[in-house]
Amino acid sequence: MSAAPLSAPRPAIRLLSETTANRIAAGEVVERPAAALKEIVENALDAGARRIAVTLEGGGMDRILIEDDGIGMGPEDLALAVERHATSKLPEEATLFRIATLGFRGEALPSIGAVARLAITSCPRDGTAHRINVEGGLKGDVTPASGAPGTRVEVRDLFFATPARRKFLKHPRTEAEHAVEAVRRLALAWPEVAFRVESDGREVLSFPAADQEGRIRQVLGPDFAAAAVPMEAVSASLDISGLAALPTHHRPTTLGQHLVVNRRPVRDPLLRVALRVAYRDIIPAGRHPAAALFLQVPPESVDVNVHPMKTELRFREGDAVRGALISALRKALAIGAGTVVAVPSLGGATPLAGFSEALPVLPQSMPRPAGLPQPRLPLGFRPPSLPPPPAPEPPDASHPLGRAVAQLLDTYIVAEAADGALVLVDQHAAHERLTHEALTAQLREGSVRSQPLLVPAVVDMPPADAARLLGASEALARLGLEIEGFGAGAVLVRSLPALLGAADPAPLLRDMAEELAEDAESTALDRKLDAAIARLACHGSIRAGRRLNAAEMDALLRQMEATPRAATCSHGRPTVLKLDRAALERMFGRR
Repeated sequence: MSAAPLSAPRPAIRLLSETTANRIAAGEVVERPAAALKEIVENALDAGARRIAVTLEGGGMDRILIEDDGIGMGPEDLALAVERHATSKLPEEATLFRIATLGFRGEALPSIGAVARLAITSCPRDGTAHRINVEGGLKGDVTPASGAPGTRVEVRDLFFATPARRKFLKHPRTEAEHAVEAVRRLALAWPEVAFRVESDGREVLSFPAADQEGRIRQVLGPDFAAAAVPMEAVSASLDISGLAALPTHHRPTTLGQHLVVNRRPVRDPLLRVALRVAYRDIIPAGRHPAAALFLQVPPESVDVNVHPMKTELRFREGDAVRGALISALRKALAIGAGTVVAVPSLGGATPLAGFSEALPVLPQSMPRPAGLPQPRLPLGFRPPSLPPPPAPEPPDASHPLGRAVAQLLDTYIVAEAADGALVLVDQHAAHERLTHEALTAQLREGSVRSQPLLVPAVVDMPPADAARLLGASEALARLGLEIEGFGAGAVLVRSLPALLGAADPAPLLRDMAEELAEDAESTALDRKLDAAIARLACHGSIRAGRRLNAAEMDALLRQMEATPRAATCSHGRPTVLKLDRAALERMFGRR
């Protein structure tokens, strides 16, 4: 049976009108008020502004006003500024491959004018002010106006020309939050510029000009600055600076990650992966690091023309940038004996000498419960006459963690530091980090040293788990764990890492199978090895509840002082707490 003839006529191809084409193109650049605001503020920064004031009404949907003190525009430039693909930032075509400005496409203002009511008043520093209006893509004439040097851009009734797009916007409060966040990120990248934002008559942001560290404090708050370590790495093709949060200061989302490349705020996947890898085994699973990082690279080595919002980049040498950032972060976060880093304390904590991480602190004060009677000794009480115990050796000042004096609950080591501070160490968490670093060091040398089992062990498990482990057998062999199949639902273990001693392989393999299942979407060998090392370290460490003698406790403390990243375990939990002498005296009312 032949196909039925088509009844509808074949549509003809035609050119879209200029107005329709502009409105379609505007949707790629101006997706919400925050996007329009970002583009205009970027133009102000490119114009050399040192003061930028923003006014929002109705979340920016009703009105956006941006005023700056930049170089301004004359009447001829003002007329061209609202034309598509007109820009002063690409004097020649070759500069497209070494862009040094925030804007460069010449699309922002005409795109905004295509969907809103746009008015621009600009005055050069040595000229007079002029004004131009654009409404729904219809451009008016340039007319004389009054105004101070700089540029004043007003956007009213955003998306009035595209009502369907306006329906997709959120509540005005939500749109205002996005707009303010866009200004915050630009302010972080341009600390020497003063920013002010007013929303519906209320000042919501005010940042005076500052240096980089001062602006980080303004934008991210003093808590972040106090819980972060400075980082710096300089090479011929890459400069890295900023602050990286300590492993104890992690976040539930990635909103605390602020990345700036060549003074452009970005949300680049490559840089975010580098952050995740650097913190991978020092923060808990499901949590995210916080950082304010500034990268400076030659303009020709990075392509910013990847995404309409210019928030994603393409590096010419992406692997090198990723590796350099991971290395710089790990160096800044590494701790160990001989590493003295001046770090602001976290909540009043004092970093131990030789440690670059501020330690979590016990409460500074402990109020006495109301109604608790004062303890009294019975009348006539006399303490028994006993010879005084020999005076203990004073703590060695070269040992930041001090001298072990006791063990609590067969889990926590109590130590006294040379400065009189009380130090508490979680023995399992601490030894887990030591084992983790030892395994990693062996792996860097080639492979983890293994110990063959006299009698191979058979571990029963679900067939899917067994298959998952066998699929990673080559990676596990590099870790000293040699396995092979033993039927549909069992694995034969021939050797274990020597550092684990005589560990039971069954719980280890079951945990590793679970770890591999959670990481099934990742095929990267290093990711699987890191996850496996964390599991091995956990199973190969001394457990909570094991009694240690004084020599064992002191040995653990000395190893911690000499081990990188010893302030957290492989899962990101703290290994050590410190209560300094001043805090102790306050708790007992001596201060």
